[in-house]
Amino acid sequence: MYGIIDCDNCFVSCERVFRPDLEGKPVVVLSNNDGCVVARSNEAKRMGIKTGTPYYQLAEIFPGQKIEVFSSNYELYGELTARVVEIISEEVPAFFRYSIDECFVRLDGFAADALKPWGEKLHIRIRRSVGMPVSIGIAPTKTLAKTASHFAKKYPGYRHCCVIDNEEKRVKALKLFSIDDVWGIGRRYSARLESMGIKTAYDFAQKQFEWVRAVFRNVVVERTWRELNGIDCIPDEQPAPKKSICTSRSFNGMINSIADLRTHIDNYSARCAEKLRRQGSVAGIVGVFLNTNPFRNDLDQYANYKEIKLLTPSNSTITITKAANDVLQSIFRKGFSYKKAGVILADIVPDSPVQQDMFDLSAADYHRLHRLDAVIDHINKINGDETVVLGSQQYKQKAANGKAEVFANAIRHDFRSKNPTTRWSDIISLR
Repeated sequence: MYGIIDCDNCFVSCERVFRPDLEGKPVVVLSNNDGCVVARSNEAKRMGIKTGTPYYQLAEIFPGQKIEVFSSNYELYGELTARVVEIISEEVPAFFRYSIDECFVRLDGFAADALKPWGEKLHIRIRRSVGMPVSIGIAPTKTLAKTASHFAKKYPGYRHCCVIDNEEKRVKALKLFSIDDVWGIGRRYSARLESMGIKTAYDFAQKQFEWVRAVFRNVVVERTWRELNGIDCIPDEQPAPKKSICTSRSFNGMINSIADLRTHIDNYSARCAEKLRRQGSVAGIVGVFLNTNPFRNDLDQYANYKEIKLLTPSNSTITITKAANDVLQSIFRKGFSYKKAGVILADIVPDSPVQQDMFDLSAADYHRLHRLDAVIDHINKINGDETVVLGSQQYKQKAANGKAEVFANAIRHDFRSKNPTTRWSDIISLR
């Protein structure tokens, strides 16, 4: 049997851990640059707030209604969900983390009548130890477990744990489960299936396998059909290391100067380099793209992408940032108002061994930069993300009195909460 532990409304629940006063209130979390809604509490969902709603429209759509708003705080979310996974690891013989808020577990050796009591106790332990509510689904396949977790989350009578362990429960669950909610069936395929009269997961599971293969010719859809019919076929694997890494954002407003663009590109480069180091990889290609706003027909349009090959593959923040700046310099054009930019790393390989190029003048600095990044990563891990950054990752702005220069983060997060578990400066004070 498989289980999946899913953090309920993960980002909102993380914000509520240290803010119990938010219980019962509509809460939303915004995307980077405080652009649009990416997470909602159940109260916000009942109000009618949709994922993707721009922040500036909330006051227009819901006038006079109090909505608690937070900027994305991935440092907090990563820390709290890591604590949830640590508890899970103590409760099961095997597990693998599927996403920031979901973790699959193997329940080998558990007696059938012990599964639901185990799930209910696990929910209570996580709630007491971390403060996070979770929903647990248990079934013979991962897709059915995801289906069970949906019912555990939606219906309080399940006490946060739903088990599908026989044919009667499987059929009943699939008949109540919409086809567009099935794990592995994307928006495009669900629309196609609905056009064929297939409205529920049960309708799809009743089709012949030969029909599924002939119509879709897609291994993911075939696996989903098998899993819905109780055939375990999705491998127990951790996500593979990424073959390419991209960090990009739409700007809060329009940008005309290369100096301001460089600040954003340096931020994206630093984040890409951190991701490389976390998965133990180096990149051989650094690319940068720029876009104007395609929805502004009154403005001149321009878009470009260019990449550069590093002589020695690297995961150094300084090396990747310097290469990205060189690319930016070559594709920037004056006279345009830019809305979006991004950094893409490709040609990614393991970081050991790395073949250095004898003609690369920076090869002598390779180990020095590696040690520097290790120290900075350690400081940021202890004191909080971005405690130490490159100077070019921050804007220089005039202080409120107009005299001194101050530094401001390139990414807007006006409603960001504190990080009491990772930053000494944010530690909770008791009165």
